[in-house]
Amino acid sequence: MRFLPHTESDRQAMLTRIGATQMSDLFEDIPEQLRISPQSLDLPGALSEAAIVRKFTQAAERNRHALNTRCFLGGGTYHHFIPSVVDYIISRGEFLTAYTPYQPEISQGTLQTLFEFQTMVARLTGMEVSNASMYDAATSVAEAALMAKRVTRKNRVILANGVHPKYCEVTTNYLSHLEGSCVRLPQSGYATDLAQTIAAIDENTACVIVQYPDFYGTVYDLAQLRIACDTHKCLMVVAFADVSAFALIDPPGHYGADIAVGSGQALGIPMGFGGPHLGLFTCKQKYLRQMPGRVCGLTHDVNGQRGFVLTLSTREQHIRREKATSNICSNQGLMCTAAATYLTLMGDAGLETVAKHSAAALQSLIDQLPSHVTAASGPHYNETVITFSDQHTRDQFLSRAHAANIFAGIALETIDSSAERAEASLLIATTEMIEPDDISALVQLLEACQ
Repeated sequence: MRFLPHTESDRQAMLTRIGATQMSDLFEDIPEQLRISPQSLDLPGALSEAAIVRKFTQAAERNRHALNTRCFLGGGTYHHFIPSVVDYIISRGEFLTAYTPYQPEISQGTLQTLFEFQTMVARLTGMEVSNASMYDAATSVAEAALMAKRVTRKNRVILANGVHPKYCEVTTNYLSHLEGSCVRLPQSGYATDLAQTIAAIDENTACVIVQYPDFYGTVYDLAQLRIACDTHKCLMVVAFADVSAFALIDPPGHYGADIAVGSGQALGIPMGFGGPHLGLFTCKQKYLRQMPGRVCGLTHDVNGQRGFVLTLSTREQHIRREKATSNICSNQGLMCTAAATYLTLMGDAGLETVAKHSAAALQSLIDQLPSHVTAASGPHYNETVITFSDQHTRDQFLSRAHAANIFAGIALETIDSSAERAEASLLIATTEMIEPDDISALVQLLEACQ
């Protein structure tokens, strides 16, 4: 109670006023089996402030920063270079402390930043409109499923086998208490099974959600899926984990995606132990009013002066109330600013250079793999699955890589327990931060483990 101003008598007076005798009375509507008592948590005793600072400082010193390691981690969070200007811009007070721009006349800077962010994201994904961000890729995918149900008035959602398992879990959770079904297609190898996905579509399908490049880094042609979605009058939703891919390969809009959603973490946002992230959400113009979140627009006042406004903001805090499409709030505005700054600095040529380097580094690694390690077949962008002869060999490699200060990849079963032969596989990614000597160091460790 150190930072709370109320005394015990104050609290008792408030409880008496509302007809309660003790604090636990306030939680009577929560079922007993769902309550957690402090005693059951088995928490350690209280520490002094100095002891707490020392404890967390010691823990922090055990962390190894990605800048000082060779980082081959992916799976939805990627180690890209971030120009120092990005951190400088988002640390400025007018951006760092900016809140929801309810009053456009005093929020023109924030609104213009969001407008420019929307424009750049729409261009990068090849889509017609973008909102002003979501929380992360997983919630973006879930919101896309909800939006598809609103648009089509159908209740069946299909998740292809190549969609990130965590995106699938969040989406399934979102839809679990709503009418209809959410079908997650079974895993069949380390690539999206497009034939399986198309075969699963029926007349009750609201949307088909695929990932491109998929969770395993595979790049494939979405043209046949577009035809199947048109045949069954359902929406094609394309998810993505590393949006930088679309500086090199055809974006979702090229294939006629109705909705394209995913992560903007690659655009100037550090790995940060999993957060914060940035969710991107784009769609066709005709579905704009069903899109969740906020949309900033450009207009002119009575004097002809250019101005920026919140064109659409169908949030529960505003006029929509229970009919709101989402409750996405302004905490991601700072991440939008970081992404917009990054995209402005990099430009088309810079993004293309990042994408080419990322893809070339993966191909170089695959070309140098020793015979006892195989990579998944087919075209990939900057991520793939490599498989060892057995789990012991893989775990030996991971242990040696850790000792050599190399983040060598993600044990696939930690993310996707359904993946075949997951216990002997690694999901491995490359970005522009990977140099030839990094690949050589990794290959040498692979050769030593057989």
